[in-house]
Amino acid sequence: MLRGSPERELAAWWEAEAVAATKAQAAKEQVRVDPGAAGEPERKAGEEQPKEPAPAPPCAAEEGDARIPPRPPPTLPVSLAKPEPASGLCPHGKSRIKGRSCKRSSGQPDEYCSLRPVTVDSSKARTSLDALKISIRQLKWKEFPFGRRLPCDIYWHGVSFHDNDIFSGQVNKFPGMTEMVRKITLSRAVRIMQNLFPEEYNFYPRSWILPDEFQLFVAQVRMVKDGDPSWKPTFIVKPDSGCQGDGIYLIKDPSDIRLSGTLQSRPAVVQEYICKPLLIDKLKFDIRLYVLLKSLEPLEIYIAKDGLSRFCTEPYQEPNPKNLHHIFMHLTNYSLNVHSGNFVHSDSTSTGSKRTFSSILYRLSSKGVDIKKIWSDIISLVIKTVIALTPELKVFYQSDIPAGRPGPTCFQILGFDILLMKNLKPILLEVNANPSMRIEHEQELSPGVFENVPSLVDEEVKVAVIRDTLRLMDPLKKKRESQSQLLGKSLASKENPPHSDLASASQGNANPDAHLPSICLKQVFPKYAKQFNYLRLVDRMANLFIRFLGIKGTMKLGPTGFRTFIRSCKLSSSSLSMAAVDILYIDITRRWNSMTMDQRDSGMCLQAFVEAFFYLAQRKFKMLPLHEQVASLIDLCEYHLSLLDEKRLVCGRSGTSSGSRLQPSGTPQEAAPPAPPAEGRPQPCTDGAHKVSHSRHTLS
Repeated sequence: MLRGSPERELAAWWEAEAVAATKAQAAKEQVRVDPGAAGEPERKAGEEQPKEPAPAPPCAAEEGDARIPPRPPPTLPVSLAKPEPASGLCPHGKSRIKGRSCKRSSGQPDEYCSLRPVTVDSSKARTSLDALKISIRQLKWKEFPFGRRLPCDIYWHGVSFHDNDIFSGQVNKFPGMTEMVRKITLSRAVRIMQNLFPEEYNFYPRSWILPDEFQLFVAQVRMVKDGDPSWKPTFIVKPDSGCQGDGIYLIKDPSDIRLSGTLQSRPAVVQEYICKPLLIDKLKFDIRLYVLLKSLEPLEIYIAKDGLSRFCTEPYQEPNPKNLHHIFMHLTNYSLNVHSGNFVHSDSTSTGSKRTFSSILYRLSSKGVDIKKIWSDIISLVIKTVIALTPELKVFYQSDIPAGRPGPTCFQILGFDILLMKNLKPILLEVNANPSMRIEHEQELSPGVFENVPSLVDEEVKVAVIRDTLRLMDPLKKKRESQSQLLGKSLASKENPPHSDLASASQGNANPDAHLPSICLKQVFPKYAKQFNYLRLVDRMANLFIRFLGIKGTMKLGPTGFRTFIRSCKLSSSSLSMAAVDILYIDITRRWNSMTMDQRDSGMCLQAFVEAFFYLAQRKFKMLPLHEQVASLIDLCEYHLSLLDEKRLVCGRSGTSSGSRLQPSGTPQEAAPPAPPAEGRPQPCTDGAHKVSHSRHTLS
């Protein structure tokens, strides 16, 4: 269990919102009692509102133009008013210069005027369009439902990063995410981490990849059964590219796998089935949690405080040959159970076949369950899963958006499907790159006639997730903050600022999010990075891999790049010749290329490089556990590469300062290189890479 502050913070989310709601209600009551407290006298019913002077019409500008027309000067009495200057002139008759303002007009520069709204291209939003529209309307941003000739600040895609060609702004998809969270790729990524840290990654069921590992699957099941004849497992088979429960089925024995011709064209993953799930109302259910990956470098992860609980529609029984095919009993997919006659659509968040996760937690809490422990375990599961995915995501990212080339920044909402076991341990079922953001469901009015009906449960959860994701990604947030600070300093420098300036300041300085509820997304990384950085060994290997790719945009390491890696890190020796290195490269690359479906490039993929790296680490540091072997070899490689970088830097400086033999006074000498790590034993790391003995870390 992860103990510490996140448990208290996450458990206090609902309490904090209740307190905020109470304060807001009290403020409303005070305004009703004393309207004059807002600085304006109370008017009697039917009393005519004072007329305000009509504002000057703004300059015509192209829709979405970043230029903002200057704020008109304060209205003067008719006897003192000057004629309105011609277009393009300041109020004093002087020509305006682009980027400058006339400070004499109102005592404030144009920078203090309100910024333009954030622009969002929703032309590719697809099924998330309705929730996105509501979110944009609540934020008072500008939507472009049919695209836009000029660049937008944010592009909202429905499927993948490649829905549109984007060269600037922000897009809500990472390149490669769809491929990374497929069942086979996810299983391989988690398996690497299970080899390094088996206790830390025991939240993912043991998996085998079909058809490549079918014989291994049969052999391992037979071996366990021979050792324990009472073991009667159940397995679940999931097609790699399947979604919404398509093609999933249960088996009791490896011989039951449908080894038809489709298995070759449609690979699958077979996993141990969780036979003892937590039940509510005698029904099995899972949890859909929404996770925002805000950034890859640096890594930023947010978790939504609420999610959805999807229920089966048939009372649960442990699998047996008679009920293996009862999908409404064993599979929690909404897209399957919605077709059951027992499915219950409800407008309540705590009843029906789809409920909020918070309602489930409230119900468990009323029975004495430790909700803090559940949240703590879920946080740990999410962070560890993202750590397993990010290395290969970095390879995809540098391929589609190479460093130094124009391109957008990326973020993405992921859907984590989690099952709670009877002992309340969370189990990761899968990760969805494109979780459904629909906020309505189909209702059958008459046989064959359906109508889309709003779903209050979906809207409550999903609109908040999309809206608050946009708030976190707001590209103009820093500008508003700096504008507010400048305006505050400007007014503070005046002894007696005019009432009009104070009014405009209070209006322009107002928090644009003041009318919105508190953000429902909670940061968990890098907030708790110190407790999890020791797991990021594969991430450091990916950095080595990317360094030696050579050509920008490629995703596979060629033989020359692999040899350069070996030489630069000084890994060759009398026992490992370069000929042996070439053979190692050929054997591993050939095997991985035969297993993977991606044949875009020839060469060594990241997972093949990781396997080769494990082999080299085991040869060089024989008497250590695998994670310490790998960490020691990473330290050694990074040390030699740091020396190489420093040498290149010194050579570059000497080339630019040729003819100067003496270093100028006051210039610091080159820093001494770090001491090389001793071979055969793990070295202490500043990021805690070797502190594996603390497998249960406290989040502080």
